Amino acid sequence: MLRIESLVKTYGAKIAVDHVSLHIRPGEIYGFIGHNGAGKTTTIKACCGILPFDSGEIYIDGVSIKENPLECNRKMAYIPDNPDLYEFLTGWGYLNFVADIYGVSRQDRQERIEKYGNMLDIYSSLSQTIGSYSHGMKQKVAILSALLHQPRLMILDEPFVGLDPVAAHTVKSLMRELCQEGGAIFFSTHVLEVAEKLCDQIAIIRQGKLLVSGTTQEVRGNSSLEEVFLELEEQHE
Repeated sequence: MLRIESLVKTYGAKIAVDHVSLHIRPGEIYGFIGHNGAGKTTTIKACCGILPFDSGEIYIDGVSIKENPLECNRKMAYIPDNPDLYEFLTGWGYLNFVADIYGVSRQDRQERIEKYGNMLDIYSSLSQTIGSYSHGMKQKVAILSALLHQPRLMILDEPFVGLDPVAAHTVKSLMRELCQEGGAIFFSTHVLEVAEKLCDQIAIIRQGKLLVSGTTQEVRGNSSLEEVFLELEEQHE
């Protein structure tokens, strides 16, 4: 579903992502873990076509993000850690705007907005302007908008920041539901307990280099994911 092959991204003399290769298959939730500045967001933005990269290749469902970015964008959805929404629009206005971009029919968008809006407990607030929303409410609208065109792949950067426990639980359920229907999830998080319980696969990155990747069980072994992460950090200081 998502294949990253020897990805390199530099900023001047700094190597932000150093020959990273990952493969996220249909049905998988893949966790991407690392300290601040490790290269997580740079990798994610490259996968979404937001950032150009120096070398390597990224494929979304077999399609090159370099050669066919629009086709790739139709297959996926991206949710940043701090959604930058049009605050002068109402929730309804923004969701209809996104649905128009993806060509979602009136009937389908109404059904999906109602379904996901109620699941995320935001439906009754969609007539309000986004500028009046809390960070958590904006995050819910961003998540809802990402689901409107039924993407095959969801890429999320710290998706649980700002969400209350009930909303976070709902988002986890939605992630698992998408994977059960043949989609895939690639997301970064600092919440190691969430990654350990939710992810099928995990990769740990530090200073642009992958330290370890594999199934959750393979990565953590007989330890907790937190212990493995801290040990790897100490080894590479």
